[in-house]
Order: sequence, then structure tokens, then C-alpha cells
Amino acid sequence: MPRRRVARLVAAMAGVVVLAACAGQGGRTGAAGTDGELTVALQFPPRAAYAFDADDGARLQSLGVAETLTTVDDAVQPAPGLATSWEQTADPRTWRFVLRQGVTFHDGSPLTPDAVVTALGHIAGVTAPPRSIRGIGFEIAADGADAVRITTAEPDPVVPLRMSSGNLGILAPAAYAGEAQPSVIRTGTGPYVLDTVNGTDSAVLVRNEDYWGTKAGAARVTVRYVPDPQSRALALQAGDVQFAEGLPVASLDQLRSAGVDVAEYPGARTIELLLNQSAAPFSDLRVRQAVTKAIDRPVLAAQVLSGAAAPAADLFGAAVPWGETAPPPGADVDGAKALLAEAGYGPGRPLQVRLWTFPNRPEMPVLAGAIQSMLARAGIGVEVTVGDYAAQEPEVLAGRFDMYLNSRSYLSDHADATSTLTSDYTCGGSYNIDHYCSAAYDALIDRLPTVTDTAERRQLFAEAARLLTADAVGVMVVHPLNTAGSRGVSGFRPDPLGVRPVLPPLSRTDA
Repeated sequence: MPRRRVARLVAAMAGVVVLAACAGQGGRTGAAGTDGELTVALQFPPRAAYAFDADDGARLQSLGVAETLTTVDDAVQPAPGLATSWEQTADPRTWRFVLRQGVTFHDGSPLTPDAVVTALGHIAGVTAPPRSIRGIGFEIAADGADAVRITTAEPDPVVPLRMSSGNLGILAPAAYAGEAQPSVIRTGTGPYVLDTVNGTDSAVLVRNEDYWGTKAGAARVTVRYVPDPQSRALALQAGDVQFAEGLPVASLDQLRSAGVDVAEYPGARTIELLLNQSAAPFSDLRVRQAVTKAIDRPVLAAQVLSGAAAPAADLFGAAVPWGETAPPPGADVDGAKALLAEAGYGPGRPLQVRLWTFPNRPEMPVLAGAIQSMLARAGIGVEVTVGDYAAQEPEVLAGRFDMYLNSRSYLSDHADATSTLTSDYTCGGSYNIDHYCSAAYDALIDRLPTVTDTAERRQLFAEAARLLTADAVGVMVVHPLNTAGSRGVSGFRPDPLGVRPVLPPLSRTDA
């Protein structure tokens, strides 16, 4: 990665810590910045009218509209949100959460234990509950005038982290009246009120003047959903918006020259080349190792993606405390050829495979083409197919593929790696595209539900990642960097985990 990009990345991460220290917790008052209005361009529109069971809760969380019982601090530990404290009871399956006092919903109704039970009881009862509580036997009940009790089928040490998931946002009781999808208009508790919605095109937020904590920095925000990254960059450069996320790397220097403040920072995401181990050729460890050796991950990150990613040494990267930050080795083409020869492949019997990916993230087809060229140098012929993810997913889950280039958050929808390590890599995992099955790996993951010590859990996460690397389960290619830009705005706080409100700290400096 170029030195200047590394320097900017370090500075951005330092900013996370400094801003977090300034933000504080609980009982916060006073307005930040001016009363100016903001227009912002965001990358991903709501999937289903801001429905929590369609992962739209994360968007409401980032907008600062809906809040959860807990949030996550910079050490990736649970921190107070709508709950100020929590404890595991004498029954280890039950946690007691004490609610913050004096909180009102945007419709004026108070936050009460019954309101929390209504909200979380609703989302737990939908056909497809959020991943953070799916399959854990989630139950909730009021406990006196100021608390709720959450019970799971088995003792669960990460219930407080689970409660930080944006898809577990708490809405006013009126939101759940009737049989329709809960209404998110003026029913949250956050620093911004969702005032109007225009489908997947835009939304308008207004400041919640009765917010329990630090007031939002702008009186009004117009949110534009702009899927095309170049269009977001052009809107920012032209001054049509004051903040934009997900900027194309090719535009960053031009934006800086135009006076835009640009941030680049790690995200909890890995692009992985998944290898189907349910059939030849990738049922052979030597072939998987050969593919790993043939791919030059530092080149993919620094040159093919122009420094918009860090090369991945294993599943977890710099966004989390247990991530591996040392770079992986470059390509070893001769070593790859030797392993292929051991497996019976060579000039007389060339290995030919299919690589699938999708265009929903623009870097994916680019990486697929570069990987195709790198594997060709080792004697592996690759046919690349770029298609719709929704059509590909059932095929790859059924094992009807060779290689699949995928982009995946490794924290699911709450800041603990257990869910991803289980669903993606255990023998019975629901998203085990690699079709990897290891008794040793499963035994390691089976220990996590009983481990309460944070350091020990993180050690197990790192150990699991090392085992995946040793078994050449797939090629962890790169960890993409997040990008954002602002002009005439202060207060942006990079959030590598993607779990904290983005818009409320922003305020106009040119208004």
C-alpha cells in the first residue's frame, strides 16, 4: 500500500479514538455545531421500506433515527444505549437490562419496559428474525418499572453485544399497531426524527430537540440514496451534497484538490475466493494451496485496487482488535506449479475451473479478472462469469460451482465473530459456501458459547482464523477500505464496525 495512503489510514484510525473520547456517554446535553441544513449522498438505499427484518435497521441506526439497548465502544465492547447497565442473573440464561430514564420516543410517548418488550418481541416473532437473535431461543419480559429480562435457550455470554444490532432498534408502541409493517416515521428515539420518506430515493430527517443525549449537529438533513459511486463523488465535488460515503478510489485525489476532506479507514469485511471442497479439484488440499500461492494479494490491494484495500493474511483485518495486520506473502508461482504437479495437474493435464462473482460491488469483476491472470501464470485456466448475486447464491450453497469471489462482513450484524465463524465454516453452517468440514475447527467453535472472558474469546477468534488459513479453506484476498468525503462539514467519525450513527455528529461549518 502506498506510504501516503498508510499515513492517511493511521490518521483516520487515530481520529476514531480521539472523537470517541470526546463523545462521552449518558446524560449529555447541548447542541453541536450550527443549525444549518445538510444534504448527504449515501450508498445503500433501504431494502424493504426500513424493515428491521430486512436488515434495514442498520440504516436507521446509521441515520441516528432508531436506537438499541446497547451500542459498541472503540474496544468492541458493549456500551450503554437505551439501557444504562446490565448483568447476568443467577440463572445464567437470563440477562437483566436497566433502561435509561427520561427517554421519550419521537411521538412523545415514554420509553418503558413494556415498550421494549413490544418492540423486541415483535422482531423476534417475524418469519426471519435478525441474525443477532436467530436460533438462540430469545425471550423478553418486563422486570419492574425500569428493566427488562432477556432469556436465551442456553447461557449466552454475548447477549449485551447482540443487543447492539441495528436490526434490534426500539420503536414506539404505536409503530406496531395493526398488522402492517411497523411504522418508522416519527417513532424512534434517536437524535434525528425520520420525517418523510421517498421510497428508495431519499428521506428527510429533522433534529430531535428533546433528545436525551447530545443534540444532532444539523437542524435538517436531506438524505439522497445514490447507488453509483461516481455520481456520489461528482455530487460532492460540485457541492450538491456536503457528505458522501463509498467514494471511488480513482476520484479521491481529485476530490482532495477540490477541497473535500477525504477519509479512508478499515471496514470489517473480507473479499474471499471461496473454493468448493465438496468435489474435485478443490477437495484436494494441494490444489487449494496452489491457488493461494498463485495469487499475489499485495499486488491486488496496492495496484489492482489502487490502495483501496489492505491485503488479507487471514479472515480478520485491522477493523477488529483480534485481526491480523501483517501482510501476506506475494505470489509463489513456482511453488503453485509444484503443488499442482503433485496433485496430478500440469501441461499434459491442465486444470480448468470456473470463477463466479457479481457486479453489485464494482471491485468484484475487476478482482476476478486480475485473479484469472494470476492463476493462468501457474497453469490454471479460469473461466470468469459475472452474474446476479441473487441467482448465484442458491447454486453456490448447493455446491454447484468451482470458485466464488465473495464480499462478506465478518461481524454479521453485531460485533462478535461467532456468528460468521459458525455459519460460514462449520460442517453444518447455513452459509458454508466452501463446503468445508473439520472436526477440529468445529470443536474450537463449540467452545465459544461458554467462554465469557473477552480476551479468551478473541484468542479463539484468531485461532479459528489461523486454522482456516492452514487448511487453505479459501483465499482471503483483501480487506476493502471504507471511504467518505465531506466539505464544509465537521464531526465525521470513522466507524470501522459500521454500528454507530454516522449523521448526528455532522454539522455545517460554512452555514
